[in-house]
Amino acid sequence: MLRRRHVLGLAAALLPLGAHGQSFPERNPRLIVPFPPGGLTDIMARLVAQRLGEGWGRAVVVDNRAGGNALIGADLAAKAEPDGHTLLSITLTHAVNATLFPAAPYDFRRAFSVISVLGSLPLAVVVNAEKSPARDLAGLVALSRERRLNGGSSGTGSPPHLGLELFRRVAQAGDNIVHVPYRGGAPSVTDLAGGSLDMMVSNLPECLAQIRGGRLRALAVTSAERHPLVPEVPTVREAGQPALEITNWTALMTQAAVPPALLARLERDVLAAIHHPETRRRAEEGGFQVLGWDSARSSTFVRAETDRWATLVTEAGIKPDA
Repeated sequence: MLRRRHVLGLAAALLPLGAHGQSFPERNPRLIVPFPPGGLTDIMARLVAQRLGEGWGRAVVVDNRAGGNALIGADLAAKAEPDGHTLLSITLTHAVNATLFPAAPYDFRRAFSVISVLGSLPLAVVVNAEKSPARDLAGLVALSRERRLNGGSSGTGSPPHLGLELFRRVAQAGDNIVHVPYRGGAPSVTDLAGGSLDMMVSNLPECLAQIRGGRLRALAVTSAERHPLVPEVPTVREAGQPALEITNWTALMTQAAVPPALLARLERDVLAAIHHPETRRRAEEGGFQVLGWDSARSSTFVRAETDRWATLVTEAGIKPDA
């Protein structure tokens, strides 16, 4: 009986209700993902879009607008009509871009309202299992002080790049850590597994198959707790480097000018979607910790992340790719 009531409650939360005397949505909503299809942000966006579409009775169209370090898609969303029919999927990259691109065509702090932080996932410090002598995080720190290491990332300002910069700091390795940016996580992980790179601080799902296949060795995960997909891998805190903690996350936003009543409606429906048992199960299988925070908590979190990474971007002198 309790399970039936729970499911009925979720269904009721997603029923189309009146907005200013009209039904919402009036047409197929659009969820802009400023990254290519198949990535982590895209996967979570499609899970939530599917559940929203089922509840709203209108398909939510996922619109991948990759490019410009996620600026192209975000700018498109910022300029859309503030009627609740355009959503934007963001990640930690959005918070970093606020400092990395001060001349962006929209105001990062004022253009959007955060609907919900949907979920987070850790990164993993990984090395080539065959070629690297580092058996644990302390060993990699020592190695980085002895010789130059090439560290890959999925792009300048990406979470793996931030993780690499944090490692450079905790290791006090200076110029011995050379950043090698790629266009995406998959090619960088492939090159690490092939021996072209020495290390990465990679999004866990992007390197999980190579870890399980024995081509990469995971030295630590960057979350506060061990991850259920790799329970044998210690956290950076357990490995003696708590300053290396970093989590990637994904959230949904809409235009700041969306009326409060409609924003509350979007918040309620998105929370019902992300907390649906099937959505949660599939997200967790993909490596996410489902959060599904309300708008107020999510907004506070995104502001704090923007401030936190502004310090690192500035102090490390990170600049956009030419």
